Amino acid sequence: MLAAMSDRLKFWAGKVASLVVTGLLLGIVYDWAAPRLYRADDEPGFGRGAVHGALMPVALPALVMGRNVPIYAPRGDGRWYKLGYIAGINLCGLLFFGLAFRPPRVST
Repeated sequence: MLAAMSDRLKFWAGKVASLVVTGLLLGIVYDWAAPRLYRADDEPGFGRGAVHGALMPVALPALVMGRNVPIYAPRGDGRWYKLGYIAGINLCGLLFFGLAFRPPRVST
């Protein structure tokens, strides 16, 4: 029973560590990408909205690290931008949490 608890603890510790490292790496990339993707003079559409939506969830590590990064376009008030933003958020969540919490491979 103690060995099973130890295995379970190792499993969840690995998952948490994977999630934290992935989040930090994404935060660093976001900090680099934000000034290049959130320009005030752009008229954003669906594609730019999808990129902004995909980047929004990964803004948390950059914000925690003390950076004041944008999460929405300054002129993001069009319908196509908003639809792209929602699609981007959902795609990022699917990839980020899908990869972080995928079941381990069982070797036979």
